[in-house]
Amino acid sequence: MLGAPFDDLAHKYDTWFDAPEKRPIFETEVNCLHRLLPTAERPWLEIGVGTGRFAEALGFDHGVDPSITALQLARPRGVSTCCGVAEALPYATASCNLLLMVVTLCFLSDPVRAFDECARVLSPTGSLILGLVPADSPWGRLYIEKSKSGHPYYSIAKFYTCQQTTRMAEDAGFTMVAAASCLFDPPDVLVVDPTHVADGLIADAGFVAMRFMRREAI
Repeated sequence: MLGAPFDDLAHKYDTWFDAPEKRPIFETEVNCLHRLLPTAERPWLEIGVGTGRFAEALGFDHGVDPSITALQLARPRGVSTCCGVAEALPYATASCNLLLMVVTLCFLSDPVRAFDECARVLSPTGSLILGLVPADSPWGRLYIEKSKSGHPYYSIAKFYTCQQTTRMAEDAGFTMVAAASCLFDPPDVLVVDPTHVADGLIADAGFVAMRFMRREAI
């Protein structure tokens, strides 16, 4: 069903970001993504914008998501929203100069199609930034276990490694031009320093950001 399970759980999901022990994790991920933001003209579109936390923090002015409830929470954060899915983006060809997907890929029914759609709506010299929890990291393995246990979010998620993600992006005509990593400690001993972000794809990092451009633009 379109928007499930996030329509029913949007408010609970949104409050996660305000918990004292979670806020530093969010700030660390924002810093990691911000490290890769290029200079680009508007519009900027977040795909899977959810409640707009990352869009607001990173300055994205447009967002699309299948959850109407989540979008209602995103609008007061200054995000112009549209209900839709990544596999069939309701935007014109070459209409966006910067795209963002943060922990969205794992919830898509057809990530290959979503990458094709990103290539379609992105301007010829635009960038796509992905934020993901790698499947082979300690954080990824924790979420996979939660998925097996019937977690309300992760039970419908499929996590990917950086290599799998890069391969799907390359098949859609993208090339990775930059990357950054954070959350280097496993979740059970994590002491978060929001400034601890490193360039490149670091093994076992719990969160990575990857910037892609169209191959012909490189």
